Amino acid sequence: MITALSVAKAYAAAQKGVSGLATDAAGQAGGLDFSAMVKTAVGNAIDTSKTAEQQIVSHAQGKAQLIDVATAVSAAETSLEAVMAVRDQVISAYQEIMRMPI
Repeated sequence: MITALSVAKAYAAAQKGVSGLATDAAGQAGGLDFSAMVKTAVGNAIDTSKTAEQQIVSHAQGKAQLIDVATAVSAAETSLEAVMAVRDQVISAYQEIMRMPI
């Protein structure tokens, strides 16, 4: 279940990963580039999923503790839920725009 706290933590983690600022046509620094933020968030979700998979394999081989596996799986779940929440909001916004009269 997605909680507001887990989404806020995932969003904060994604914000730390966004390093660059977008530039406008004049080459001046603007706000954060939304597409770069989404790309970073998806990349982080993939990385945490791969880490969780590696922890599961390590535990099956007897090389990792169960708490490490549980922590990695929980982090992967949280990042995936955050990405899905952003996706749902983007789809909702798109649908709202499409319902607007011209």
